[in-house]
Amino acid sequence: MPIINSVFMSRSVIFRRFANTSTRKLHSSLLLIPSRRHYSNMDSATPTQNGSHPAKSTWVGYQGAAGLDLRSDTMTTPTPSMLAAIQTTTLLDDVFKEDPTTNELEEFCAKLTGKEAGLFVLSGTMGNVLGLRALLTQPPHSILCDHRSHIFKYEAGGVTSLTGAMLHLVTPKNGLYMTLEDIKENIVLDSDIHSCPTRVISLENTLGGVVMPLEEARRIADFARQTGKVRVHCDGARLWEAVASGAGSLKEYGACFDTINLCFSKGLGAPCGSILVGPKDIIDHARWIRKSIGGGLRQSGVLTSAARVAVEETFGKGDSGEGGLLKHTHDLAKEVGAMWTALGGKLTYPVHTNMCWLDLDAAGISGARFVEIGEQEGLKLGQGRIITHYQIWQNREVAVPKLKRVFERAMAEGGGKPNGQSEAGSKSQYATK
Repeated sequence: MPIINSVFMSRSVIFRRFANTSTRKLHSSLLLIPSRRHYSNMDSATPTQNGSHPAKSTWVGYQGAAGLDLRSDTMTTPTPSMLAAIQTTTLLDDVFKEDPTTNELEEFCAKLTGKEAGLFVLSGTMGNVLGLRALLTQPPHSILCDHRSHIFKYEAGGVTSLTGAMLHLVTPKNGLYMTLEDIKENIVLDSDIHSCPTRVISLENTLGGVVMPLEEARRIADFARQTGKVRVHCDGARLWEAVASGAGSLKEYGACFDTINLCFSKGLGAPCGSILVGPKDIIDHARWIRKSIGGGLRQSGVLTSAARVAVEETFGKGDSGEGGLLKHTHDLAKEVGAMWTALGGKLTYPVHTNMCWLDLDAAGISGARFVEIGEQEGLKLGQGRIITHYQIWQNREVAVPKLKRVFERAMAEGGGKPNGQSEAGSKSQYATK
């Protein structure tokens, strides 16, 4: 008990005995989270003179570290309303499919996307692996995907090791997203035993913040169905962003894919989790596979309660995200892009959603130096990619002036010369994680 007191109680943490065990509801006395007095006034807290915030709000919402972290939308932190949802959630077993909070989230997301069923999973990586594995039967088989896709570059080879599938990489000719023409040039449909037949096309939307147009997704889906052999999966970790941009609704995009993986912990701000949606038989099979790799969850309501709040609070209402916050982040990303180009900078990709890609090489400054300047100005930055998640938008009056100073210093140091002609350092490294 003295250890608990010294570690937790000094941080305004509540740790009392569980009451009301018959209902299996999560009582606030069990939670190792800040008390309400710790975060009840978060929204009204004001920054200090240097732009930082009071110590008591160092991790909740935009007034925490997330409000000055532009490296990724994975840096978003749970809001007070998400934490409040956790306090009152149900605590039943999801392996037995008995937890109502989890069941309701799965049904809710399936309905949003026009699918029969959903399956909550711990991460987007798990969602992609389960979706692709459930669509495949047995080798030899291959998955057609963009050479920049997460399933190839950023998921530790999990798809290959757990599905036995070869990843057939495609470089889009337009430099932005795969088209039907790219698919037709690379797909393997014949029975030549020297080849590995395509059985799934995996599309990522958004990829690098760039939206795949709804019409292109429809063309690819129609073609795949006509083959009678090929299924289509969507790594839609950021599909919420494509919808918020006005490209189409979740149901419209959902109609193009057999399975979709959607992430709650990136731009939506939930602490953890993704959901896989699709036909009931596929989702039932994915649930079995989830169990086999250690993904079965017991008291999952602790996670799914926050995820439900994240969807409704950040994405918005309905399958088009009415009244959500994501559109504001897109406007801010465009503002950031304009701020960079006004100083003479160039962009690597067009700004479609909440990502702004700076061409640091053309500016004559290394990615490492750019990050260092950001640190000096009180910001956490990636090496050329700026992500304006919604907690940056909420903290824009502090974050944007800091970012402008970073841009001005970077351009002044680089002088607009390629890195090969500059003392700035080595060529910038871009990542799409």
